[in-house]
Amino acid sequence: MFDLIPPERLNTWVPGEVLVTSDRMGWNDVSLCSYRYEPLDVEVPALRDFTLVAFTKGTTQIERHVEGPSKHETVGPGDVAVMTRGAMSHWHWDAPIDVIHLYLKHQMLSKVCADVLDRDIADIHLKDVLRADDIMLNRSIASINEEATNENLGGRLYVDSVSTQICVHLLRHYANVSYRSRDVSSGLSPAQARQVEAYVEANLDTPLSLEELAAITRTSTSYFLRQFKLRFGMPPHMYVIQRRINHAQHLLTKTALPIKAIACKSGFSDQSHMTRLFQRLLKTTPSAYRRAVTGNV
Repeated sequence: MFDLIPPERLNTWVPGEVLVTSDRMGWNDVSLCSYRYEPLDVEVPALRDFTLVAFTKGTTQIERHVEGPSKHETVGPGDVAVMTRGAMSHWHWDAPIDVIHLYLKHQMLSKVCADVLDRDIADIHLKDVLRADDIMLNRSIASINEEATNENLGGRLYVDSVSTQICVHLLRHYANVSYRSRDVSSGLSPAQARQVEAYVEANLDTPLSLEELAAITRTSTSYFLRQFKLRFGMPPHMYVIQRRINHAQHLLTKTALPIKAIACKSGFSDQSHMTRLFQRLLKTTPSAYRRAVTGNV
């Protein structure tokens, strides 16, 4: 099994002048790099991410071979190429060009697809398109390139929003999607359940979201919610509360930490929050619980 190449290593195989890069932006599931290329004839290894190429300067004859017959086009500013992940390719062009590469991680496209269609995704394959006259893709890639160039306030949120729109557009016009079977009666698999349990235990002292937990199992939030209830017999938020209560009980009986500190370490917003949940679920208060078990206040 060959290794998939991350975007930052592409320049090793396709040498060019880097004009703009998002490497230091801290973006999550999308990255960008714009290049100035001289004429090239190159073999490109299989890339880890889905790739969009926006041609921004120069016009050239271009040939690309991925699978099946080679494709030939004349490309120039405004044109966009689409390429799926995990496919080796051969490229040839005969004139200088400037391009913007936008890379989308598999988990991002899968999550958007699952959330839009309310289905758990088995795989996504983008069609091999060498030249698309696609105004939406061209403008969106240009907008993300602008953010990488100027580092505007709120850029990360903006990029997340635009890249999500790109994902929806790709799914509508360029994607072949296969789905996992809905015939699941026992909920999350044992391995998925263990992953979620371990993650919750390791992060009890931090806020946890449904989206965060679903991402661990690589499923949509709606699918995760249904399957979690089947496996654990309760919704995720109730499970997290119970684990926090149990952790607080352990600290109350095994340590001399102040109750305020225990509330913080157990992931409650404050001592009052923990006290309210103790009263609701255990019919006692943290201090009364400690006193009853240890004899100490």
